Amino acid sequence: MDLVPPGTLEAFGLFLARTSALVVAAPLLGSGTGFAAWRVGLIVAVAFLLYGVSGAPLEHAPSTLEYALLVLREILIGLFLAFMLQLVVVAVRVGGELLGSEMGFNLASQVDPTTNVHTPVVTQYYEIFFFLGLLAINGHHLLLRGLERSFERAPVGVLSFQTAAGWTAIELFSQMFVAGITLAAPIFVLLVLTTVLVALLGRTVPQINVMEVGFSARIGVGLLALFVFAPLMAPALDGLYAHLMGSLDLALDALTV
Repeated sequence: MDLVPPGTLEAFGLFLARTSALVVAAPLLGSGTGFAAWRVGLIVAVAFLLYGVSGAPLEHAPSTLEYALLVLREILIGLFLAFMLQLVVVAVRVGGELLGSEMGFNLASQVDPTTNVHTPVVTQYYEIFFFLGLLAINGHHLLLRGLERSFERAPVGVLSFQTAAGWTAIELFSQMFVAGITLAAPIFVLLVLTTVLVALLGRTVPQINVMEVGFSARIGVGLLALFVFAPLMAPALDGLYAHLMGSLDLALDALTV
């Protein structure tokens, strides 16, 4: 009598592939920090737990090519779920990039340790508050719960992938891009008005160094506006968190076989 039923290791490998793709690609779980030992342990532990809850051995032994395609499907599903969180982060980054560019802070970018790319200071400021709030409402639990539900909607061992997932991602991306502009709109409007006023002042008083005055004025107005409009960040982030929950539901609906 076999201790491990036939098809168990193959099924667990598929659970492991989907979980790995989600953990590696999701920024909340440490994207960009290297494939460290703690992440390997997290992937194995989560995959083992999910398989123990809803897993079952494969009904038939797949060929090498078929199993490779099944693994590829699981990776794509995991990346698709992680992309839902990346989309919400896009809204935060778009707002930060707009303000950083208008304030002139893009010239003072820093290296983001999670992405290894240059990120404006304002964008990092927005992202820090976004992830702190997401952890405060147990957003990481929400992401892992979505992973668990995905195994119910799109069981392993089925060689199919819904084309509706691509259209869902495109639609959600456009919505998040608009949300990012809306997030930065109040402060961005003030900065644009400041630029216009400095330009009019330069035409009225030609002796003024417009570049120097404009640069200082935009930074001062931007920092003051960030402080004044800080109370509005909470409801804006609440809206993004609610949209993340809705995005995960739409993603699971799109994955339903």
